[in-house]
Amino acid sequence: MTLDISQIRKDFPILDQQVYNKPLIYFDSAASSQKPLQVLKKEEQLYLEYYGNIHRGAHFLADKATNDYEAVRDQVAAFINASSREEIIFTKGTTESINLVAFSFGEAFINEGDEIIVSEMEHHANIVPWQMMAERKGAKIVMLPFDESGILCIEQLDELISNKTKLVAVAHIANTLGTINPVEEIIRKAHEKNIKVLVDGAQAIKHIPVDVAEMDADFYAFSAHKMYGPNGVGILYGKKELLEKMPPYQGGGEMISEVTFEKTTFNELPYKFEAGTPNITSVIAFGEAVKYLQNLNIEEAAAYENELLEYATKKLKEIPGMIIYGDHAKKSGVITFNVEGIHPFDLGTMLDKMGIAVRTGRLCADPVMDHFKVQATIRISFAVYNTLEEIDSFIQALNKLVPMLS
Repeated sequence: MTLDISQIRKDFPILDQQVYNKPLIYFDSAASSQKPLQVLKKEEQLYLEYYGNIHRGAHFLADKATNDYEAVRDQVAAFINASSREEIIFTKGTTESINLVAFSFGEAFINEGDEIIVSEMEHHANIVPWQMMAERKGAKIVMLPFDESGILCIEQLDELISNKTKLVAVAHIANTLGTINPVEEIIRKAHEKNIKVLVDGAQAIKHIPVDVAEMDADFYAFSAHKMYGPNGVGILYGKKELLEKMPPYQGGGEMISEVTFEKTTFNELPYKFEAGTPNITSVIAFGEAVKYLQNLNIEEAAAYENELLEYATKKLKEIPGMIIYGDHAKKSGVITFNVEGIHPFDLGTMLDKMGIAVRTGRLCADPVMDHFKVQATIRISFAVYNTLEEIDSFIQALNKLVPMLS
């Protein structure tokens, strides 16, 4: 492995600080990753040198900002191997991307009595939009369950698919369990019955290579802020033939071709789905995050993050009363756990006082919490800037806190 982690950490100056007089250990990258200097400097450069509203202006600043903005669309298309730049829609996050599909695909293709299969391990953002659409259209949500080890019961998919099924919605990697789902198999099974598939790639995009053409996904959604980019930027990949048949999600500037009080005609793809002034600076800075990931080599970064995962899992299992949810081999850099007799909020708060940032609560995944019959959990999640030494410090903190709180 050629990754120089000490050098990588220098790209993330936020990590080099103390919290409550303790060195910061950031184990919450599944919620949002930190940003390298390259991303921060690009956003600053745009504001200082050539900020202008894109597509509309007939002046130097607008032209340069437009060119850089659209270059990122090409960059993202190449990054995930989309067949066309027109298949890349900029949104404000994975949540909006999924809402866009739920609304627009729903309007075009879902009728009363139709069914949408949604996995039990989804983030709320890949459940609630489908419920809202189902209520509006008179459709039904069907759940694909997971087993006690945290693996989807793929063998049940054939039974759940019916002649009423129109779409399957599933996470590539689950935000709570870290499970890497066999999306290629799910897509193949669905396509055999002419059923479309949306993949929530928010947790996968920085951990494993994504090739939407090879995967054959109909829709793939992800966020910049989880892959070392700015917040407020999301990407929806959709197959061109589907996007062309779907009505616009929002109305306003840029998504129109011509407006009269009698009729409005809509712009071509991808602009049909991009109403209003977008997050120009963050999209352009996002291009630097994509470059950063490419320069890292995602395969090497994934192998390193898996090393962190295995090391931390082994150490956690040595702590008395430890309960790990989703303890299996098919997972990425997330560990969700509880310690018997200790409330996760108490433990999370004490860890924070020791400089260790973790996530506590229901993790925006109530069905997962209900499956395991728990009110809340603690989650640690890794990125390429984390170290084995940080895990050792975390384990030392737990060994001090668990006896105190039990």
